Amino acid sequence: MSAATDAVLVTGLGATTPLGGTATATWDGMLAGRSGISAIEEEWAASLPVRIAGRLAAEPTEVLERVQARRMDRCEQVALVAAREAWADAGAPEVDPERLAVVIGTGTGGALTLLGQDDVLETSGVRRVSPHTVPMLMANGPAAWVSIELGARAGAHTPVSACASGAEALAMGLDLIRLGRADVVVAGGAEACLHPLPLAGFAQARAHSTRNDEPQRASRPFDVDRDGFVIGEGAAVVVLERAGFRAARAHATLAGAGVTSDAHHITAAHPEGQVRAMRLALAAAGLAPHEVDHVHAHATSTPLGDLVEARSLRDAIGTHPSVTATKSMTGHLFGAAGAVGALAAILAVRDGIVPATQNVDTLDPEIGLDVVMGEPRKGAVSAALTNSFGFGGHNASLIFTAAP
Repeated sequence: MSAATDAVLVTGLGATTPLGGTATATWDGMLAGRSGISAIEEEWAASLPVRIAGRLAAEPTEVLERVQARRMDRCEQVALVAAREAWADAGAPEVDPERLAVVIGTGTGGALTLLGQDDVLETSGVRRVSPHTVPMLMANGPAAWVSIELGARAGAHTPVSACASGAEALAMGLDLIRLGRADVVVAGGAEACLHPLPLAGFAQARAHSTRNDEPQRASRPFDVDRDGFVIGEGAAVVVLERAGFRAARAHATLAGAGVTSDAHHITAAHPEGQVRAMRLALAAAGLAPHEVDHVHAHATSTPLGDLVEARSLRDAIGTHPSVTATKSMTGHLFGAAGAVGALAAILAVRDGIVPATQNVDTLDPEIGLDVVMGEPRKGAVSAALTNSFGFGGHNASLIFTAAP
C-alpha cells in the first residue's frame, strides 16, 4: 500500500464518562479541570474501605429505548451510547456491511449482571434468574450490540486485556484497515463495574485510593502523595476509516500502534514491555521520539505504577513532550481507559490544547517529566502518544497525528 492509502483517519468521536454524557462534554470537563469523582452514598458501600468512584454524568437508560436497555448490562449500554454518538459524528458513513467492523474492548464485561444474577439465584432461586443473563454478562456483548446496531459484518471483536483493552481495540481497528479487511471500523472501550466486590478487591490489593473524605482530590497522578487509583465507569468510541474511502472531515490520523506483553508478573508492570510498545508505535507511525509533542499517560495514580511509566517514557520518548493524565478527573475506567485517553489525545492534536493534570500539589521529583499542571497548555500538537497498561502485562501505545 502507498502511504496515502495506508493512512487511517479518525472521523467520529463518542463518549459517556464521569465528566459528561458526550465526547464534547467530556472534553470540556477535561479542559475545565472538573472532577467527575464523588462519594458513593448508597448503603451497600457503607462498610467498604473505599467509598468513592467516578460515576457516569448521564444515565444511559435515559438515552436508550426502555425495553432494549433492560436487556443490556450497563457495560453494553455505555458502549452503545458512545458508538451511536461516534457514528453520527462521522456522518453515518455509507459502507458495505461486509467492509464494516466493530472492536470494543472491556476489562470485566458484564460483571454487574454476573454478580447481580448470582445474588438472585442464591436468594430467590433459579426461576427468578433473568433469561437475558448470558448475553448480558458475556464480555463480547458490547461489541455484539454495536455490530447489530450498525449492521457490521466484517467482524465484531473484543480485546479483553484489562486496562489496555480500549487501546488494543483501536490498534486492532488500525490493523483491520491496513490489512484490507475493512474500510471502516468502530473501535473503543467500555466498562461499568461499580460493585462492592471489585471495590473490596482493589482495596485489599492496596491499589485503590482511600481518600473517602475528599473524593475530588483522591486521584492524583504523579503527585508525591498519590495513594492509588479511583474506579470509574463509562465508554469512549471512535470511527476509523481508510483514507480515500470517502470525502470526510477527520479529527486526526491514527498513525501507529504498538502492542506488547511483559511475560513477567500478573500485576507488576515491567518497564521493558512499556518501552517496546512505545517504540513499536513510533516505528509504525514512521516517527522519531523527538517528533512526539505530547503524551497522554496511563498514570493511574498508584505509587509504583506512575514511577515505572515515567521511567519508561524517559527511555522511549525523552523528557521534552508535555504530559497529562486525565484519570485525575475521570478516575480509572479500566477497559475503557485507553479509549478515553485516545479521545483526549485526538482532541489535543485537533484543537492544539492539552488538559492539565489535576491534584498535583507536589510533583514527585522522581517523575522527571514535563507534566502539565494548573491550566491547560495551548500550542500546536503535531503528534501525540497515548499509553495504556493492564494487569497481566498488557501494554498498548497509540500515536495520533494531525489530519491531512
